[in-house]
Amino acid sequence: MANIFTRTATGVMDWVNARAPALAPMYRKHMSEYYAPKNFNIWYIFGVLSMVVLVNQLVTGIFLTMHYKPSAAEAFASVEYIMRDVEWGWLIRYMHSTGASLFFIVVYLHMFRGLMYGSYQKPRELVWILGMLIYLVLMAEAFMGYVLPWGQMSFWGAKVIISLFGAVPVIGQGLTEWIMGDYLPSDATLGRFFALHVIALPLVLLLLVVLHLGALHEVGSNNPDGVEIKKGPKGNRWSPTAPADGVPFHPYYTVKDTFYVFAMMVIAAFIIFFAPAFGGWFLEHDNFTEANRLVTPEHIKPVWYYTPFYAMLRVVPDKLGGVLVMFGAIIVLFFLPWLDRAKVKSYRYRGKLSWTLLLVFAFSFVWLGKIGAGPGTDPVETIVGRILTAYYFLFFLTMPLWTKWDKTKPVPERVTTHD
Repeated sequence: MANIFTRTATGVMDWVNARAPALAPMYRKHMSEYYAPKNFNIWYIFGVLSMVVLVNQLVTGIFLTMHYKPSAAEAFASVEYIMRDVEWGWLIRYMHSTGASLFFIVVYLHMFRGLMYGSYQKPRELVWILGMLIYLVLMAEAFMGYVLPWGQMSFWGAKVIISLFGAVPVIGQGLTEWIMGDYLPSDATLGRFFALHVIALPLVLLLLVVLHLGALHEVGSNNPDGVEIKKGPKGNRWSPTAPADGVPFHPYYTVKDTFYVFAMMVIAAFIIFFAPAFGGWFLEHDNFTEANRLVTPEHIKPVWYYTPFYAMLRVVPDKLGGVLVMFGAIIVLFFLPWLDRAKVKSYRYRGKLSWTLLLVFAFSFVWLGKIGAGPGTDPVETIVGRILTAYYFLFFLTMPLWTKWDKTKPVPERVTTHD
């Protein structure tokens, strides 16, 4: 029986390879003959997890569009119909809403790993830039998806965020109306946001993901030691020309990543079945009420993954200044490969100054998120927010100095640890 199965599988593969000869070399290049460093740790699972969540978002999004109606009069009712009358509709909707938050969790952890191990330094500058473009598109995609349920927070959140473009000198008011398609969020807004959320932005996102992975596989993956395995000795049990400190991505890391994928799925299932709103963090309570342009929610705030930048916007007294600070906080991340002047990539071999500043930066970002999720009426909180915002920018703007001053440890010629 096993021989029959093996012969059948071999025959199918031969048939496919004869008609698509480029598939086998591509598979070998990116899977079985792509040699990744053998010292990957748990921080290197979040790229794969983000791919899994992306697939979840695409599949569940397709099913949601089958019943959703992008109309101000029918959008909220169509979501209620999905939740109450469509078979397993509630599960699909909660998989999609929970997946959005999980997407940002794994992406933020993926980005922080890049900061820790210097994954943005030469020769991976393009990998980092493409990753940041993915992050930008993901933020736009999530915002437009957030508006579609047409609940109270969807409507007023859209009004507040789109109105920020009104701060642009001369063309601000016209730009705001052009984005909305009206003077307030309406049918036109829903229609264009639906088209962008369902068609345009997913296509751009998929293209950027392919480019991101392609650029990564051209230069090779970084590792916790920041050692380039391609420059090390050659020859291992799989190939005499492969890096001695590398292992084939498949099956070694695909099997390992599969375990973490199932672990994430268990966590996601717990949230979906027992706490889909997650205390108002994943789904705001006001969004379970249909949008009413005559009733303003007591507290308008974005979803948690926007709150650090929303806090920066809110603590600046000038509207235009706040908008520039908010967008500047994202733009500065693109320049990270050229701001970091350290002689070593990984923070494993940097001094206490670098570690301290990085940990304070992470703490500041989380605290800004807490401030952005609050009502914004506490003057002490506003002062703290301004201090944290100033530190956020100083961390990057002074990086060329403190990365040069900080003491570094000798970096080994080969990777030092592996599982």
